[in-house]
Amino acid sequence: MTLTPVQTFIIICMVTIGAMTTRFLPFIIFKGTKSNNSYIGYLGQVLPYCAIGLLVVYCLKDVSFKSPTYAIPEIIAIVCIVALHYWKENTLLSIAVGTVVYMLLVQVVF
Repeated sequence: MTLTPVQTFIIICMVTIGAMTTRFLPFIIFKGTKSNNSYIGYLGQVLPYCAIGLLVVYCLKDVSFKSPTYAIPEIIAIVCIVALHYWKENTLLSIAVGTVVYMLLVQVVF
């Protein structure tokens, strides 16, 4: 199916409106409330851990224990990520190194 330029423009506008709405809506809803709102504080404490847990589950959902490697590359990469994060406490560095380790293991070793 080929889209016309007008259809493409409308799709881009709708996606932009949807993204902007989800980004700006919390600021509009909670405008004027105190910065020490207990619900917002609670969400600020638990959502980062929930997001990381969701990403871990998503990344490991297709790991098969029936394959010959038995999830060895995934386990090694996770151990590298956790060890590097505890050592350097840098999230981006941990994710980047874990990704490189996993890709090297999958492409070269296993």
